[in-house]
Amino acid sequence: MRKASRLFEIIQILRLAKRSVTAASIAEKLEVTVRSVYRDIAALQAMRVPIEGERGIGYILRPGFDLPPLMFSIEEMEAIVLALALLERTGDGELKQAAKQVSRKIAGAVPQPLRQALDANALHVWGAGLPSPSGIDLALVRRAIRDEEKLEIGYRDEYGNSTERTIRPIALIYYSQTANIVAWCELRQAIRNFRSDRIEHCEAAGRWFKGEGEGLRELWVSGWVSKPEVA
Repeated sequence: MRKASRLFEIIQILRLAKRSVTAASIAEKLEVTVRSVYRDIAALQAMRVPIEGERGIGYILRPGFDLPPLMFSIEEMEAIVLALALLERTGDGELKQAAKQVSRKIAGAVPQPLRQALDANALHVWGAGLPSPSGIDLALVRRAIRDEEKLEIGYRDEYGNSTERTIRPIALIYYSQTANIVAWCELRQAIRNFRSDRIEHCEAAGRWFKGEGEGLRELWVSGWVSKPEVA
């Protein structure tokens, strides 16, 4: 177990303890040596974490100390860093901007050992991301899914034929080549998949399908045994 993870776990053990905890007990739980626990507790005390006690007697965390609301182990932090980096591939400009804001909030909330892991910049995602689709704003689609609002779109199929559609969007799938909107198509009266790079224009219809979204998603999932149809 790496040091940052151990420091986090020691604080958690002391927070949950109802009485003093010996270094030997902590070492057994973390599967490390007692000497490592002594060093880690000294490091936490140097960072002004209010741990009281001494060797051979045990340690307690002084009442009133608490961790920030955003508190992660080192492995959880690495998962978050990598997931945020992967958002660069979606072609969704609003999500990419949100990922940067999340990174800043996390960096400001976590304690110093985990902040160092975040600042190390050791995890990267390589490869070109998706270009943003020109005919549609994916942020509009995500809001329409949440609000259960219909969308009016102009759609060009794989043969180049264009149609005007009213759709009820229920899901958004990010593939490596494009993003697909899963929706109930009022023209076809069925669930269809619309490639975002084939949408020529899109706007909110100002009409709603409140209360229908979950049922449409269940209908969509029930059809997974067969190949999904593309509009």
